[in-house]
Amino acid sequence: MLNPSKKRYRLRIIDPVYPAFNIYSNIAKLTTALGPVSVATCANEVEGWDVEVIDENNLRLYGPKSPSGGANHDFLQQQRPADVVGLYGGLTSTIPRLYEITHLYKAKGIITIAGGQHFIEDNIPEALHSGIDYVVIGEAEDTIKELLQALEGKKDINEVKSIAYLKDGQVLLTPKRKPLIDFDRLPSPNFSLVRYAKIKLYPVGRIRGCGMNCEFCTVKGKIRCASPERSLEDIRFLVETNDARHFFIVDDLFGQQRDETIRFCNMLKDYQKSIGKRLDTVVQIRLDKAKDAHLLSQMRQAGINTVAIGFESPIEEELEAMNKHVRPEDMIALARAYHKFGFLVHGMFIFGYPLKEGVRFELSANERIKRFKEFIKKAQVDTVQILLPVPLPGTELRHRLMSQNRVYATADVGWEYYDGNFPLFEPDAPITAEELQRSMHKIMGKFYQFKYMFLIGLHIFSFPALIFFLHNIRAGWKKWYRPWRNNLIRFGGWLIMKGWTSEFKKGGFAQKLKEAKKHLQLKKG
Repeated sequence: MLNPSKKRYRLRIIDPVYPAFNIYSNIAKLTTALGPVSVATCANEVEGWDVEVIDENNLRLYGPKSPSGGANHDFLQQQRPADVVGLYGGLTSTIPRLYEITHLYKAKGIITIAGGQHFIEDNIPEALHSGIDYVVIGEAEDTIKELLQALEGKKDINEVKSIAYLKDGQVLLTPKRKPLIDFDRLPSPNFSLVRYAKIKLYPVGRIRGCGMNCEFCTVKGKIRCASPERSLEDIRFLVETNDARHFFIVDDLFGQQRDETIRFCNMLKDYQKSIGKRLDTVVQIRLDKAKDAHLLSQMRQAGINTVAIGFESPIEEELEAMNKHVRPEDMIALARAYHKFGFLVHGMFIFGYPLKEGVRFELSANERIKRFKEFIKKAQVDTVQILLPVPLPGTELRHRLMSQNRVYATADVGWEYYDGNFPLFEPDAPITAEELQRSMHKIMGKFYQFKYMFLIGLHIFSFPALIFFLHNIRAGWKKWYRPWRNNLIRFGGWLIMKGWTSEFKKGGFAQKLKEAKKHLQLKKG
């Protein structure tokens, strides 16, 4: 328990740094995770508590950086001692860093709390035996308030719902809290609590839960949605307090609850008119929403310019394994429908998804690469993200692969490699794990190339000629902007790929993979 003589306490919530440079590293410097900010905002309402968020991936404003990566927590404790530390375990690849931070603070006698659906909740015993004092299960906005009061001695710890802790070496679980339904009662996330960060792209949440039941994902359950009024208030708050212009609506399924989504789009459009400013918004949306022309029209009028779509794979057998009920040829037509409405399409793919037992299908790495490239070209995808399958804890995919004895031991290939950039299990024949990773690089390397630097310059010089030819500045801009923007991003992607390749060579993963494959074969006997 906390020192009862203190008049005020401090909670520091930490978002651990990525284990190494990867495809997310650059965007992480422009944004931050929504979850830690939402929880911190609620905790900040508890009387007698000061709350701050440290995002180790975004320490751009004179942040106290550690030479080994992340924040200098010794410095932070000297400047502003925390009484309780909360750790965001929403990304499996950051778990080793999370435990490292935990041990650092435990050595100083600080109480530690952790939560996160992708890892912590499915590895509660491991977390508690790794120095975490309390694991928060599920949504933490209400739990964090009760837990802080319990740590002050104002509430019995067993009255705090949805937590786990150790007592006499045994894991104790308190009664579960029902999922949040009334989001309107929560305060708007306060990003000013994030210290040292320079945020340009602000995350906004509207829908929680997902009924798609994808095998590789942990997000399940009935969809719960905030009102359009509340969603708009979150954006308005950011515009007025942070002069925000760029937003990313983090919901996996923008467009669900169609009528409410359209009402939100209309409110967002009217708000922009009232302030005389155009906002830029990115959303994640299902591919089949392209069939709803009215929805797409309202989205465009609301300033939604980019859609991120999980195509996953252009190979029908892999789509079936993922529980995706769509054909590759239909996906091409639907992707083009988004283009017709002027959206920039960001395509997200998984290369080498493992087939289910009983499915007879063999395809070489080169043939798979060919199919991916052809699909991306035909679908006219503006930007791509190619990842490898990740058997995340708690997913059906992990359970299936573990039962087949195909997953490499974490003692050989640790949690830090669970970011989609590394092979983590024995792939389907005839592809090897090494080919799996090389294939991903080949597809990305074809899409993001150095040559686009020259095309950027050529495109700039073409603008006046295009305006002259069309006799219309607005029409010329629309025709000119998309390819210019894509050339810029593809050159930037080449720089990212170059940096990632350099980090990969230094990391010694090839040797780790060799050992992991050897141990897996010994285990199989």
